[in-house]
Parts: sequence; structure tokens; C-alpha cells
Amino acid sequence: MRHQVGVKYTVLAALLAAVFGSTALQAQDKAGVPAQKKAASAPAGEQFFPVLSYRTGAYAPNGVPFANGYVDYLKLVNARDGGINGIKITFEECETGYATDRGVECYERLKGKSPTGATLFHPLSTGITFALTDKSFTDKIPIITPGYGRADSMDGTVFAWNFPLGGTYWTSSDMLVQHIGKKEGGLDKLKGKKIALVYHDSPYGKEPIPLLQERQKMHGFELLLLPVTHPGVEQKATWLQIRQQRPDYVLLWGWGVMNSTSIKEAVATGYPREKMYGVWWSGAEPDVTPAGEGAKGYNALTFLAPAGQGAVHKDILKFVHAKGEAAGNKEGFGEVLYNRGMTNAMMSVEAVKRAQIRYGKKPLKGEEVRWGLENLAIDAAAIKRLGFEGFMAPISTSCVDHEGGSAAQIHTWDGSKWVVEPGMLQPDMSIIKPMIRASAEKYAAEKKIVKRDCAKETS
Repeated sequence: MRHQVGVKYTVLAALLAAVFGSTALQAQDKAGVPAQKKAASAPAGEQFFPVLSYRTGAYAPNGVPFANGYVDYLKLVNARDGGINGIKITFEECETGYATDRGVECYERLKGKSPTGATLFHPLSTGITFALTDKSFTDKIPIITPGYGRADSMDGTVFAWNFPLGGTYWTSSDMLVQHIGKKEGGLDKLKGKKIALVYHDSPYGKEPIPLLQERQKMHGFELLLLPVTHPGVEQKATWLQIRQQRPDYVLLWGWGVMNSTSIKEAVATGYPREKMYGVWWSGAEPDVTPAGEGAKGYNALTFLAPAGQGAVHKDILKFVHAKGEAAGNKEGFGEVLYNRGMTNAMMSVEAVKRAQIRYGKKPLKGEEVRWGLENLAIDAAAIKRLGFEGFMAPISTSCVDHEGGSAAQIHTWDGSKWVVEPGMLQPDMSIIKPMIRASAEKYAAEKKIVKRDCAKETS
């Protein structure tokens, strides 16, 4: 399904003008603006956004609200702003089912759409991200992975096309260890404690392990690694081990039905939800509501949009929902994953705006959009102006730093809603940066990649 708001009106006006003369008929669009006048003043062309989504299968409960938020924001930019500085946004969804092979198929089908090709890709899957990373060096299309993907890809000198904006699984796991240490009275109090990682047995679930092992060496806690096979509906053996081992804390790295299943199994085994901490992909409404009252007290990280509604939501209701153009109904509107999808779309649009400063207000290629992604500067003032106040922390990227900073909070399910704890968590980059450097250099050596000289590129 491909959308292009307002195109049919300008085309109709042009045809009528050709047949009847320019003064014979003034065709108007829905806003009442003469289509001929708009066509004369607006830049031509389109900016194409591929949308890799999963609205079916075991991961649909999480995939649907994210996709709805992402698509609704793209529609908002067209309806409210007339596109990105006059360039209309077009998009096409492709169902991946969270499967790597289908994700690669979608990528290959959509990367060449429109005259300038795909703007960028959000794989919404670490497995798909791993598969697309190697392709990015040839195709030169940015891969955007806010809060997921390869942790080492924040190093832009090696991973020239990956952008894990706002956080990775190394920053998130580091923040969780620090938070648990604080609850215990200091990181030194973690010595002798048991921390279990219940993780999706996939590249996604395995990503935090190196950081947790590094922290284990530093603080002397015992780390229990408990993989869960896709899709995660069978976990009785995993929770039997938890019942036997009685870890002091459980970190949950799940997705889709795995998350709610874990919480239900915790209830069945009598493991306290107050001792459970999910990554930011294990802390949304679909993860807790199936467990009912049993989910009360469960904790998770939240970043890039907690639950709630702000100024941007009012605009979406006015310009998208009120016109019957929303990607879904109002169920899930303003919930965690809807808001995160919306925020992901906003950062993508802002990257295009930024790139237009250098390349002009015209449709841009992915290679040009990368400059905008490497020069993102979404500060507090910009966040407020865009209607996202309270829904994200500032991000500032560079050629070297493709993450742009990472921060998160803890929110706790009170039985009916998420309650955000005051205070912002920050990762300890003195631990993470050497790990990033070592892993990125290993990848560069294996793939025979020549590192970029950012000093020369930005001079």
C-alpha cells in the first residue's frame, strides 16, 4: 500500500488546464487551495520511506502499535506541514513477521522505490539489522536502529550506515546493572548476588551478554544465562531453573508474546515481579496486560517515549484521525510502542530536514540523508517545538558517534498504567567505549573495511 497525499489533485488540475486552458477551471484540494497554484509553488518529487513492519504472528502485539505510530507521524507531516519542506512523503509497508529472511526480501524490494530510492530503513529487528549491515556498504542506505541492533555500530568510523540512535543493548544493560547496584546500596554490594538474564535466543537477546559479563567481572555477581526459544510461549523449563536457582534479580530480554509469558510464569513460580527488570522492548502495555493483576510491580526501562499524550498527539488526532487517515483505531494510541514508533518517524524526518540544509529542499538519496543523520541536533528546544516534550531526551550525533547519547528511566506497572520513576539513568561510557572500539575494529578487520577519517570528511 503506497500513499501520496494530495498528488491526485495536482495531476487532475494539470490535465484540466491542458484541455481547457489555465483559466477554465480552478481545481481545489481538500484544504480549499487551488491545485494549480499549489503545483506551481511546491517543490516537485517525493521522499520515499519504506516501512518494515509485522502486523501478523507472535510479534504482532508489539509490532502493530509501533507501525501505527510510525505511519501516523509520516501522515501528519504531509497533512499538517505539506511534507518535508514541501517534499511529499510517500511510503510502503512490507510485512516481515519479524523473520530475517522476509526482512531481507522487503529490503531488496523497497530499496530502489522512487527516483531517489529508499530514504532509510528501520528494520525493527536485530536479526534483520545484522543481515542488512553488510549490504549497507554497497547500497549506501542508512539503517536506523534506535535502541536495538548492533551495539558496536555506534562507531561511525566503521559502521558508516548504521545509526542506533538513543541507545543500544550495551547501554541499556549497563543502566540496569547500575540501577540494581543502587538499590542494593552500591555496586560493591552486588558481589555474591545472582542475576539471571532470560533472553530471546536470537541476535537480539544475545546482544547484552558481553556487557553483563564485563560487569560480572568487575563486581563479582553470578550471571545466569537462560535462553528462550522463538517465539517464547514455552518457558516452563526456564522458570523451573529460576525457581531452583532463586536469583536475586531477573533481567528480561524478550519480545512479543515472550514477555507476557515470562510474567505469567513468574506469577506461577512465585517469583516477585518487583525483582524483574525488562529492557525497553519488554516494557509496554502488551507485555503486562495479559498477566492481569499478576504483572503489578514489574519494572522496565523506558526511553524514546514513555506512555502518555502530548502536543504532537493532539495534532495527529486533528490532522490524521479526524480525517479517517489513521493507520489503526485509537486502541493503543498514546501507549509506549505507539509513541516509540512515532518518535522514530520524527527522528527520521528531522534527519531529512537536516540533510536538506546541505543538499537543498528536494528529494534526497539515502547517501545524502546520512549527512543529516550524522548532524542531528535535536535539543530540548527542538523537542518542545516538535510537540515531543517529555517523550525523549536530546540527541546529538556526529560522524564518529552514531548513537547521539543514551538515557533512560525506570517505569513500573501499577496494575493499570506505567508509573515513571523520577531521575534519568546514564550508561558508564568509560566501560562501554573500549568494548565498542574493540568490537568495531574486529568487524572492520574481518570485513576488510577501511575506517573513515571523520576529521577529513567534516573539514
